[in-house]
Amino acid sequence: MSLLDLSWRNIKRDFRLYSIYFISMLIGVIIHFTFSSLMFNDDILAAIKNKNNFQIGVSITSVVVFLFIIFFILYANSFFMKQRKKEFGMYLLYGMSERQITLMVFLETCFLSAISLVSGILIGGLLSKFFGMLLMNLMQYDEVISFAFPIEAVGSIILLFVVLIGIISIQSYLSVRRVQLVELFHAKAKMDKPLKFSAWLALCSILLLATAFFLITQKGDSVFWKDYTMASMIAVTVGIIGGTYLFFRQFFGWILEKISRGKKYYEGNKMLWISSLRFSIRGNTLNLTLISLFSALIIFLVGFISINYTVQFYSAGREFPNHIAFASQDEHTQKQIEQLIEEDHPITGHERIEGLSAIPVTDRGIAYGAGTDNFMEEFLLFSESQFNDIVSMRGDDGQVNLQEQEAVVLSVPGAKPIKFTESNQPKFTVNLKEETTFNLVEIKDYTLLSKATDSSGDVGLNPSVLIISDEAFERLKQGEALASFDIYQIEDARNSNALSHRVHDLVSKTPGTYYAAFVDLYSIDIETSSLLLFSTAFLAVIALFALGSIIYFKQLREATEEQRQYSILRKIGVDDKEMKRVIRKQLLFVFLPPILLGMLHSWFLLVYPSMEEVKDFPQITSIISAVLILYFAIYTLFYLSSTSVYYKIVTAKNAMS
Repeated sequence: MSLLDLSWRNIKRDFRLYSIYFISMLIGVIIHFTFSSLMFNDDILAAIKNKNNFQIGVSITSVVVFLFIIFFILYANSFFMKQRKKEFGMYLLYGMSERQITLMVFLETCFLSAISLVSGILIGGLLSKFFGMLLMNLMQYDEVISFAFPIEAVGSIILLFVVLIGIISIQSYLSVRRVQLVELFHAKAKMDKPLKFSAWLALCSILLLATAFFLITQKGDSVFWKDYTMASMIAVTVGIIGGTYLFFRQFFGWILEKISRGKKYYEGNKMLWISSLRFSIRGNTLNLTLISLFSALIIFLVGFISINYTVQFYSAGREFPNHIAFASQDEHTQKQIEQLIEEDHPITGHERIEGLSAIPVTDRGIAYGAGTDNFMEEFLLFSESQFNDIVSMRGDDGQVNLQEQEAVVLSVPGAKPIKFTESNQPKFTVNLKEETTFNLVEIKDYTLLSKATDSSGDVGLNPSVLIISDEAFERLKQGEALASFDIYQIEDARNSNALSHRVHDLVSKTPGTYYAAFVDLYSIDIETSSLLLFSTAFLAVIALFALGSIIYFKQLREATEEQRQYSILRKIGVDDKEMKRVIRKQLLFVFLPPILLGMLHSWFLLVYPSMEEVKDFPQITSIISAVLILYFAIYTLFYLSSTSVYYKIVTAKNAMS
């Protein structure tokens, strides 16, 4: 019999074991091809406004996906090879060389790789349409995404598996080299010795976690974070990492030990699954700790990026509230612009405002603090009535009522607003033809005129704007040249890219003319945040599979080692139904604690303080809930799958008696 025939017969004979390995490879192909095909999909590239940022972002993510998949498949292969040690020992006993066994494994890998490549590319091509539509939906584009199998993506996945087959071959050869013939005569590995559990260390784990959670809930201006920042950061880090490790190493085992000493320990099947868990704590502690911590990190990152994505809609509207704004044009150009806008996006509001240009005499730090470099040197002065008209047109609150020499400085959204008391109003002097001093009554975080924009984003600095009383404005404008601006609000401003480009072309015929449009920044921001959210969620799913596989393969390895114990249970009268109950309870206590503890960590990190300022946004709660549900659902699938395979392994006909 040739090695080729032997390889194919091995796959057919023990398909259950090979199927675990095959599914790992298939998932790897589907994930990588799905993501790669998005990068080269013509429909998506046609819809994206900023193609360079998209391709750079997707390229970086694809590298991370590539590395994750290599880890995922190599971990599966490591499990696969350890399960076959006795088989390899038998081949060596029959006279096969290490080189022949390695070649046999190489041929098996090629068979499985070919099947997984063809199947994975077909499934990945179908899924890429769904994920492409999801990405377009996140970006709020109405583009139709067609089924596609880009040749670049096919080449990329083939290259991945060429690299993988090479690495797997080396890994397999090293595994075969480590096989000893004596392993043929040992049915299982040495079992872990039971740990001694300390009530004090178990309590210490709870105290460490409680301390970390307490510090996280404290606000930034509390004494802990204001005066002892570094100490608090160290305490949180040590509390979460150390507390999680001790929780699985001591508290978990201490609880099981207490249960084992209870009066009802010998009732039902408690003794069977609890005793098995107590013996496996030593080997599972590090895995469970890493899974819990990385799960918390994954959920936190997805949640944080989701918050960023949701807030983009709000922040873009506050920072660039004018759908289209530009320095007033001559009558002919103005009519052309209005006609363009009406044809494409009907006008819902239009105001023309006139301002005075003035040089500040007083230090601008009074108005902008340390952020003066972000504002133009020259100030634009507008009357309160013009400002109130714009506020009303936008449907906002925050109109002003000023008297005589009172004035309001407009800062950027997000800056700390300040209302000065009557006895504490700073003086602010500007120079037109002569110096004029105003009393600042308020610094308002509101945008009248945003930064100038073009198709590449925002350009230049924020206009420095001072709102003064109508009386003062009427007095100062006498004999002065006025700077005039037209501000338009339109329907469906989020999809007005083409209109903005046409209007900008008309306005920019005069070099240096002010122009700003909401969509110029919105389209870039939303594309960037959507791609970031999409990539993070995609990587999170891969990471969940990788972390879940750690528990999954570890439990299947333990199932192989416990075949003799379950064989004895069957002989003493434990039926299949009872055995399944034991396995389900045993694995539940392995899968559930790291999931719940990881969720708890991420919840504290998200709510305090990440979500504190934006917790009123209803979409955020929905997104975080969706992330947690998806996370839990994936681990539930791992749990159900592992219980099924675990049962099949321990009840196999060749289980040692």
